[in-house]
Amino acid sequence: MEKTIKDMALEIAALMEDGKGQDVAVLDVSKLNSWTDFFIIVTITSGPHWQGLYKTVKDYVKANGFLEIHQTHNKAPHGDEWNLIDLGPVVVHLMSQDAREFYELEKLWHAGEKIK
Repeated sequence: MEKTIKDMALEIAALMEDGKGQDVAVLDVSKLNSWTDFFIIVTITSGPHWQGLYKTVKDYVKANGFLEIHQTHNKAPHGDEWNLIDLGPVVVHLMSQDAREFYELEKLWHAGEKIK
C-alpha cells in the first residue's frame, strides 16, 4: 500500500518528536489554500537543533523519494527564529518559542483540522 501525503506528514511529525522537537502540531490546511496540504509546526531550541531537524527531514525525503525540498529564502538575519522546509504538499515550520508565540500559526490557520 502506497503512503499518502497525510501518512508522510505524520511520519515527519513523529521524526520531529524523536529529534526533541517540542509541541509538534500537524494541521490539514488542504481545504484552505491551493499550494500545500499540511503544516507541521515544531518548536526548536537553537540553531543547531533546527539544523539537526532539517537534516532529519532531508534524510526522510531521500529515503522515501516522493517529496522534494523546494528552496526557500529566509528573511531573518541569522535564521534561527523560523525556518521553513517546503516539501510542496507538506510544509514544516521550525520555530523558536518566541517566534511561535508571536506568529501563532495555529490561530492564524485555525480553520485547518488539527490532526496531531
